[in-house]
Order: sequence, then structure tokens, then C-alpha cells
Amino acid sequence: MPWFKRAHCCAALAAVIAFSVVPCCASAPDISAQAFVLMDAESGRVLLSRGETVELPIASTTKIMTAIVALEQCRMDELVTVKREQLREGSSMYLYEGERLSLEELLYGLMLSSGNDAAECIAGSLGGREDFVRAMNRKAFELGITHTAFTNPSGLDEKGHYSCALDMAMLMSYAMEQPAFARIVSTKTACAGERTLYNHNKLLGSLDGCTGGKTGYTGEAGRTLVTYAERDGLRLVAVTLHDGNDWQDHAALYEYGFSTFKRVNVLQRGSSCALAAVRGGNACCVELQPLKNVCIPLCEGEKPELHIDAQFVADAPVRKGQTLGYAIISVNGVELARTALYAACEVNAVGEVNDASEPGLWNRIAEWFSMP
Repeated sequence: MPWFKRAHCCAALAAVIAFSVVPCCASAPDISAQAFVLMDAESGRVLLSRGETVELPIASTTKIMTAIVALEQCRMDELVTVKREQLREGSSMYLYEGERLSLEELLYGLMLSSGNDAAECIAGSLGGREDFVRAMNRKAFELGITHTAFTNPSGLDEKGHYSCALDMAMLMSYAMEQPAFARIVSTKTACAGERTLYNHNKLLGSLDGCTGGKTGYTGEAGRTLVTYAERDGLRLVAVTLHDGNDWQDHAALYEYGFSTFKRVNVLQRGSSCALAAVRGGNACCVELQPLKNVCIPLCEGEKPELHIDAQFVADAPVRKGQTLGYAIISVNGVELARTALYAACEVNAVGEVNDASEPGLWNRIAEWFSMP
């Protein structure tokens, strides 16, 4: 990449940061969990952690994956009949044999009451328990969570059933992008059949910005907790595993995260990031622009770096919207985000008629090179 392009990219990022008020770094809290992570849901940046990839039992936080697989495979209004073998031990929504409920009602029982019976009923209705568990593990593979394996849909202690704090944070970030899941876990009370269900997540009513989560407990796993909170556009996920002080620890993690980091827009959709030369075209080059805004959490003193990984020479014709590379944002050498760069306009081969050509292209190119 020529020096003048690199300088322009860095100057653009510096300008963005200069107009952003980034909070001062606060002291990291003392967390009692065996393993934990505080992560930015948008970029995946880990803000604070300990033992984040240590594989541990996760108890009923397993049900986050159970809910996602169910939502992606079945209609919410599909009716399910409860079978005797699905009435499992442990936490329950108190189903009874022969009862017919919609998948939506079972999902409320799964996520609010942490019903093991709901988990088994959902799994049994979607291809059977073994097929459902295989689907859970396939989904984990698709999401790139590599320290996770499931052997059941409820989270009861079994050999070979485990995850880690980082994987659970990644899973929760994905899950909260699904509107139905986000709606369910943000609900404090719901009705399912003749019963009223109450959400076990105490932070919904006590922590500013908390919009969802999942509790868990078994003798082997201890207390596990996954929660999600948003303030001023910054969306964070907290995970604690084997933690006897989980409610207070999550509150402390969020206080640290929201007071220390600010969501900063470091690249804007449609902004000029680079130029690519075009061989054999009716224009000599084309602007490369990001497909979307890129936002990352930053604390005081942090300076993001922009690297352009692009095709700086392209052969005509180049179509508007054609992907020609990527913009990569990093902080302290760690990649935090990347987005595709696309051609901002058509560049036809010499002799082609270009109905979509833009007469102001050369002026924009001249302006681009004249930027300080």
C-alpha cells in the first residue's frame, strides 16, 4: 500500500477518535468466578477476562443453544405433545404427560423457568433427543465456538458436556441478534398453558440496561450465569462460570465496562478508504468504500489502526458494489473488526457503454488525492 494512502487512512481514523469522548479507564473489579469474560457483543472484543477458554460444565446456560436450534428449525406456533419420558429431574416448568403446548410456550418455560422438561420436550419434538443434540453441536461448529460440546439439551451434568466463558459469550451475542430469542429472555413473566412463569434472571429488574440472560446451577458446575446489557449503543455480554457471587460480579463487570469503554464509529459506510487502479477501463481508478459502519469499544488512550487488504489493480469491467478487498481495524496489534470494501461506481472496459457512469468521478478522485 503506498505511503500516501496509509497516511490518509490513519488520519481519517484519528479524526474520528478526536471527536469522540472516550471515558477514562476504571479499575478492574475483583471477580470470584473460576472463569469469566466481559465481551463487546458487536465486535467480539474481550474487555476483561480470566480463564476464558477453560472448559467447564455450564449447567442450564446450555439452554441458550437449545433455544437457538429450536427457533431455527421450527415455527413458534407448532404444537408439541408432552411425553412421560420427557419429564426430567431438576428445574422444571411442571409439564404433565399428554399436555399440548406451542413451541413458543415451551421456549418461555425453557428460558424463564429453566425447565429441563421443556428442554427434553423441545428436543424430542424436533427429530428426537440424539438428533437434536447433534444439531446443537453442528450449530456450535458453525459459530466457531471450539471449546464446547453438548450431550443433552438441558445442561444436566454429563461427561463430555462443557463449554467455556468465551464460547458462551459468543453464543449469547449471536442469540440476541435473533428477535424472538431477545424478546423471550427480556420477558419477566409469561403464561404457558395454565401456569405463570417467572424469569430467574434477577438483573432484568435491578441492572440498568440488562435485556436478557440465562441462569444455571448443578452440583458439578456450581452457579453459572450469562447476561446481556446495553447502554448508549454499547452492547456487552458477561459470563461467569462456577461463581458463588454471580449477581454482584455481573453488576461489577458491567459497571467497569460501561464506565471504561465507549462505542466509537471508526469507519462510516460510503466513506472513501482507498483507490484501486483499473486496467483497460474508461476510468483509471475506482474508490473503495466499506459496506457498513464499523464500531468498536475504545478506552482512553487507545488508537485504532486501519489496514487495507485490497486488490489495488483490477481489470475492467468493474461493477458497482463489487467486492475488491477488506478494511481491517486493530488495536495494539489485535484485530477487532473487518468489513468488505466495494467499488463505489461502474468502470466499464474501453468501448463499453456505461449507462451508470458518473460524470463526477474524476473530480472525486482529484478531491481524494488532495485530502490532507
